[in-house]
Amino acid sequence: MVKSYRGVQQAKPLPKTQKVSVADYMSTKLITFRPDQHMDEVIETLLKNKISGGPVVNEHGELVGIISEGDCMKEVVRGKYNNMPNLSGKVAEHMTTGVISITPETNIFDAAKMFLDKRIRRFPVVNMGKLMGQISQKDIMRAVHSMQSTTW
Repeated sequence: MVKSYRGVQQAKPLPKTQKVSVADYMSTKLITFRPDQHMDEVIETLLKNKISGGPVVNEHGELVGIISEGDCMKEVVRGKYNNMPNLSGKVAEHMTTGVISITPETNIFDAAKMFLDKRIRRFPVVNMGKLMGQISQKDIMRAVHSMQSTTW
């Protein structure tokens, strides 16, 4: 039998828990649209801000849909048959509804799995119906890159 002569060992402190929820990495300064907004305004905003789409919220800040370049392009293609694209409608007529969203408490690793499963580039972050922000694949990569591997 071997005895240790090192005496009483102090327990090493555990590393600090790192931030791993969507709320810690989501974007909160979003360009949003309203259902009653004209499509011409949407296109102008998308081009001006170099974004591909944005959440649509009602007067209470609740997420009601997403409007994207793809939704605008559908009208361009439909307009081909009339020899003129009709982009004068309202956002509510063109937006995608039934949007898949996640909560701020969602773990970033669960969000990463959702990105792979759903093949979506970004998710609106919603808490009790209200839009809180948006998380993208790039945000997840930034989160994982900033984490220390010892706390995974």
